[in-house]
Amino acid sequence: MAFDIETTDGEVVGQGGFKFQNWAQTYGSSPELYFQPTCAEEVKEILELARQRTKRVKVVGGGHSPSDIACTDDFMIRLDKMHRVLKVDKEKKQVTVEAGILLSELNEVLTKYGLALSNIGAVSEVAAGGVIGTGTHNTGINHGILATQVVSLTMMTASGEILECSESVNADIFQAARLHLGCLGVILTVTLQCRSAFRLQEIQFSSTLPEVLDNLDSHLKASEFFRFFWFPHSENVSVMYQDPTEKLPYSKASWFWDSFVGYYLLEFLLWISTFISSLVPPINRFFFWLLFRGRSERVDISYRVFNFDCLFKQHVQDWAIPIEKTKEAILQLKSWLERNPNVVAHFPVEVRFARGDDILLSPCHQRDSCYMNIIMYRPYGKDVPHEEYWLEYEKIMKRMEGRPHWAKAHTCTRKDFVKMYPGFPKFNNIREKLDPTGMFLNPYLEKVFY
Repeated sequence: MAFDIETTDGEVVGQGGFKFQNWAQTYGSSPELYFQPTCAEEVKEILELARQRTKRVKVVGGGHSPSDIACTDDFMIRLDKMHRVLKVDKEKKQVTVEAGILLSELNEVLTKYGLALSNIGAVSEVAAGGVIGTGTHNTGINHGILATQVVSLTMMTASGEILECSESVNADIFQAARLHLGCLGVILTVTLQCRSAFRLQEIQFSSTLPEVLDNLDSHLKASEFFRFFWFPHSENVSVMYQDPTEKLPYSKASWFWDSFVGYYLLEFLLWISTFISSLVPPINRFFFWLLFRGRSERVDISYRVFNFDCLFKQHVQDWAIPIEKTKEAILQLKSWLERNPNVVAHFPVEVRFARGDDILLSPCHQRDSCYMNIIMYRPYGKDVPHEEYWLEYEKIMKRMEGRPHWAKAHTCTRKDFVKMYPGFPKFNNIREKLDPTGMFLNPYLEKVFY
């Protein structure tokens, strides 16, 4: 049973008995105390209490990360009550928000001001502070990960000090804090660079894996937000172009797609396949034929096109590799699956692209990148064996000089990250300086830094 505990000054309340679980229900924890502060002063009081009791502190956002990055048994802070829009600068096209605001809330506010984020991921039920902290990305070779849209931020360190960070103020810390992993401090506010509101036309059409891989450069130039979905156990590919347009909203997708009947049928068939794994290849091919064969179009407000409903739970891996290794990596994965026909590989393998940047722990640090996202659905919450597939995928990604998405499950440790990231020592030095006692660490981060 939940109960409340107050600090000695009676101003901030922590809840005991709280159970945290991520959206996919694959990871969870039971923090000793759970806090929902409403202002920076209350955050400072929580950190002071943590110092007094020698507790660690973990800030959680929307809880969508399919890993244990947000789990802790000590103090957990959710900033969902710190979700105000603090300033909209229409001339600079910038917005300053409290870190707890969900992108779904921010999208609606920006629309009213005739603004929009230039690129967002598939899910908007994520907090601004968390979405940058884990390296969330979308696709578009001329667009970086979402953290590249950060102009400045404020952060409270373990000592209670508030730091302002930008390219001109605390520039070294800013280079680290735009992808902070929750281990540098508590992000309080974020200023994001926006653009004028825009609509997107999405065109989805079927192709084959050889065609897409052999003409990858042409596809990258053909659309601002290009991605493709490969259906394992087949040559089938669905290509997606998303581009700004002046056209009015419309949809030319099939009724079957719009009604989501296909997804409910898919979950049922995937559940059946947990008893007969040989059904997975024909299921992959059937749903390509049913939902992705041919061509579909739609136009809508940008964030509605960027976003995608994840209707049921899943395990996820997502690594960034140098863009020139895209073809080799996919063909190696395809070849391994063909040699191991009993391995279950659900559709789709989603392939996206992002511009290089200078953020210290960005998977795109100093190189344009291809992200390869693999999934294993959990129909009706049932786990499907995925370890063999996961480990082989990681081996291929490491051979391709890959770096794992920080929000996704992976087996990497400090030894791996030192090799992967030129800026890892610099980031770790900044972390140790800002948090010398390790207040913001948890088991996930201990594997990263120790």
